[in-house]
Amino acid sequence: MSSRLIDLKPNKVFKYFEDICDIPHGSRNTKAISDYCVEFAKEHHLKYIQDDSNNVIIFKDSSLGFENHDTIIMQGHLDMVNEKTTNSLHDFEKDGLNLIIDGDSIHCKDTTLGADDGIAIAYVLAILDDNSLAHPPIEAVFTVDEEIGLLGASALDVTPLKGKSLINIDSEEEGIFLAGCAGGVTADITFPIDRINIKGISYNLSITGLNGGHSGTEIDKGYANAHKLLGRILYKFKSNDVYYGINNISGGSKDNVIPNICNVTLIIPNDEDNKALALQTVKEINSEFKTEFQVADCNIEIKLEENNNGVEEEIDIMSMKSNVIITFFLMNAPNGIQYMNQSIKGLVETSLNMGILNSSKENINIGFSVRSSVKSAKHNLMDQLTYITEFLGGECNFKGDYPSWTYRSTSKLRTVFTETYKELYGKEAKVETIHAGLECGIFDEKFEKQGKTLDIISFGPDMQNIHTTKESLSISSVQRCWEFVIKILGEL
Repeated sequence: MSSRLIDLKPNKVFKYFEDICDIPHGSRNTKAISDYCVEFAKEHHLKYIQDDSNNVIIFKDSSLGFENHDTIIMQGHLDMVNEKTTNSLHDFEKDGLNLIIDGDSIHCKDTTLGADDGIAIAYVLAILDDNSLAHPPIEAVFTVDEEIGLLGASALDVTPLKGKSLINIDSEEEGIFLAGCAGGVTADITFPIDRINIKGISYNLSITGLNGGHSGTEIDKGYANAHKLLGRILYKFKSNDVYYGINNISGGSKDNVIPNICNVTLIIPNDEDNKALALQTVKEINSEFKTEFQVADCNIEIKLEENNNGVEEEIDIMSMKSNVIITFFLMNAPNGIQYMNQSIKGLVETSLNMGILNSSKENINIGFSVRSSVKSAKHNLMDQLTYITEFLGGECNFKGDYPSWTYRSTSKLRTVFTETYKELYGKEAKVETIHAGLECGIFDEKFEKQGKTLDIISFGPDMQNIHTTKESLSISSVQRCWEFVIKILGEL
């Protein structure tokens, strides 16, 4: 494939980033990208480990004169979030990404870019490929399935690692260094469906135009959640005595993405007054939502449109009992910010996101991403979800439980980062903790269990709208962060 980034500098960074973009590498589809990293190690005669989960560790000796320096772990994740626009024909299982350069930014046509966290892998491969750089011994750790619960890091055997400091490259704001993050867990909820057959006209109820976004870094933006809006619409139908049935629900596909779209196939009896009432109810609630979310989601759009040219047909719907259960759950399940940190102004402490909502013939499936920097608060949310689910006759299971990364008052690595940043750019960097989950907490916990202390920091170049089809990467920021990380390696 011809290069689209060939003229961008640093050449090796963008070369490897483009290679990564040419390989499908969504979560749970990481064998090809993992093998690519292994082939890189072989070609450069570097020792490597590839485990059964597709995690890869590549080892490189120090440059001349740095033999006695402490080993540095450099880490990023291989998987990306696969999201595309409704009209996109892109196949994430086999298609490379269609990269577009627009001024200072790189983005993709109708899909996510995967700069989160492809740019980290590109940086580290470029470092490993360049024998002219000054650096201590390096252990490059590439994990998998970070976006669906930090599963690769959880499965990784860290005993081969000798480094005492870890540089995580999974942040999205240049000049902001992260020194702590929330812990989290994924909730999978299932409700069984009873179905009956009725005669009626098929309609598509659509919720579109929402911003969506990352459920950690953007949970405080006030963005609407399409699934929670659906609960309000269904309850409005009930309150207005609209007669309808639900045939199918299709919402978000990622628990950690604020859902920006939801489509529901409704069956409405062929009665003119009832149809008119349904359309009027949607019109009213659309107006209400536009007013309510006029700042955070100004493009919100709720529509109710006939399918099959309005021809009456016999079709199965969820029973009244199943309808009531899903409406109650969508209306009353906790979602969004639950508690703000009382010590750090503006930091979300505890939240959850209802990211997945879809139905099959037999079940309704709902997925949550739960986050908190306080372990007991995370467990309380888990208990709430379990209680309301089981009360309504469903089943709630948890997976991918990962720890928080606790801020430490002293850090040699943080000092080197902040001092080097000021030296290069003449201004102070910011040090923050975030509500999103990073793999740093897992590494920290694993090293502690071995009786070791790991000094950790996270950084990265400017990105916008990660986990959405508007995701973009700043070219100039990539260049500056390359200059910065090369300087850092020479200081360690």
